[in-house]
Amino acid sequence: MVPGAKERPVQEFLNVLLFRPLAHLVVLLLYRTRVRPHHLVLFHTLLVLLAARLIHLGQDVPAAFLIQLKTVLDNADGQLARLRGEVTELGRYLDTELDFLGNLFLFLALGFRTGAWGWAFAAFLVFTLVQTWDFNLERLYRKARGLFLPPEPQDPETPLLALLRGVYRFLFLPQDRAVTALEEALARRLGLDPLRFWDEAALAGVVNLGLTTQLFFLGVFLALHQPGAYLTFVLLQAVYLGAWYLWRIARSIPSPR
Repeated sequence: MVPGAKERPVQEFLNVLLFRPLAHLVVLLLYRTRVRPHHLVLFHTLLVLLAARLIHLGQDVPAAFLIQLKTVLDNADGQLARLRGEVTELGRYLDTELDFLGNLFLFLALGFRTGAWGWAFAAFLVFTLVQTWDFNLERLYRKARGLFLPPEPQDPETPLLALLRGVYRFLFLPQDRAVTALEEALARRLGLDPLRFWDEAALAGVVNLGLTTQLFFLGVFLALHQPGAYLTFVLLQAVYLGAWYLWRIARSIPSPR
């Protein structure tokens, strides 16, 4: 495993294969400098906002390149924070919320570019739902096995931290609660085996539709000058998620004795 990489029960394939090793090279360059993880977060957010503007202008190939560079730096900020012992509550909220902002602007740009506003909005919802499911399924995996959740850093209270925490609770906490409630209600009502319903195979179904993979394929479609096809690609994931969910339920029903 790359030093400083986040430990997860199932890893995103493209992260392991490509983006984390590239990010580690960035970390090696920055480790002894004054650059802090939040500087990288702000910089790669600017890159993705610039990429969104380029999509709007029809400059697909430069946008595709900036999006991949953003993913490298998005991996690097976490690695740098963990290696230096600079993981903070503020950094966690800042990274999550600025990623959301960048994703929103990318889909706004795709809507402007294609004129398919309804498709762009629906694709953004699917895109966001996949990321939420990925985050919460890992927590349920750990809970089912009695594993401790990674401790959350606690920073001294500041107005900025209070603001970012409030934004997180407004935007993301309802999603987290809804996904967790649905998963646990289904497991309870259908009598599903929790160790199978929330196992590595279940996690792999959404981990490999994580943010790195999503933005990689956005870059591929942009390089082919097919931004509208990317919206279709994301919307088709809703069909996949439905089939994946039925598969998870079917394989988790206990065998009759």
